[in-house]
Amino acid sequence: MRVVKIGLLAIAGLMLSGCGYNKLQSQDEAVKAGWSEVVNQYQRRADLIPNLVNTVKGFAAQEQAVLIGVTEARAKATQTNVNANDPASLAQFQAAQGELSSALSRLMVVVEKYPELKSDQNFRDLQAQLEGTENRITVARNRYIASVQDYNTTVRSFPTNLTAMLFGHKVKPNFTVENEAAISKPPTVDFGTTPAPATTPAPAPEPAPAPSN
Repeated sequence: MRVVKIGLLAIAGLMLSGCGYNKLQSQDEAVKAGWSEVVNQYQRRADLIPNLVNTVKGFAAQEQAVLIGVTEARAKATQTNVNANDPASLAQFQAAQGELSSALSRLMVVVEKYPELKSDQNFRDLQAQLEGTENRITVARNRYIASVQDYNTTVRSFPTNLTAMLFGHKVKPNFTVENEAAISKPPTVDFGTTPAPATTPAPAPEPAPAPSN
């Protein structure tokens, strides 16, 4: 009897492997690992921002609107509870992170007006760390996008789609790169002066009358 059970388990294992069960599990774990890395890198960026804001404040305290904007965007991004399997939740998370990217872009535009701040070693170190983190975010997000695409392809493909339905595997939402790029696009800032309104030229003087004889 025991031998029969072992045989049945072996057959079941082979059937599950042949219908894509193991592949689904492997890709699902890859998606989870990829998401964890995305969250870690976004958190790394959030952890850098308080020191960055304080450093800028030391040289440009008058830039309150921009500094407050970065602080509030960070708070919103870190307080967003995200469920990566829920499209609306993922979109909300993406929008919040995009708004923070935009706020940081505005801050960097302001920094250009303060040469002393740009030459401060602490600021330069923080800027280098922030730039490195942004690169890590891009890499982590791209890997996550690719892993979700692979998983979704498996879930939709025959015959693994039958296995996916049997074990409750569903298509996962993904980042919308185009939307995030639009949200993260830094605003156009013009520090030029407002041109003076055009004035109407004065009429030319009338010619003097000819002397009479």
